[in-house]
Amino acid sequence: MRLDDIRAVLGPVDETLIAQISRTDATVEELAEAWGWLNADEAMINEGRPLPRGRVAELVAILEAAEPDPEE
Repeated sequence: MRLDDIRAVLGPVDETLIAQISRTDATVEELAEAWGWLNADEAMINEGRPLPRGRVAELVAILEAAEPDPEE
């Protein structure tokens, strides 16, 4: 996945996150699905989609860890 692909899905992100995402060898579609699960999980469940597995689940974990803590 190219840098432009990652930024097209996530917007501006730091180099560390880009490197973590790149190491997964995920596709743009998998990144977009992971972003969807992170930001609209109820909609994904209502559509009857199975819970994320494989690279999508790995991407969800990476993206969750990169989110700022709302309590800070």
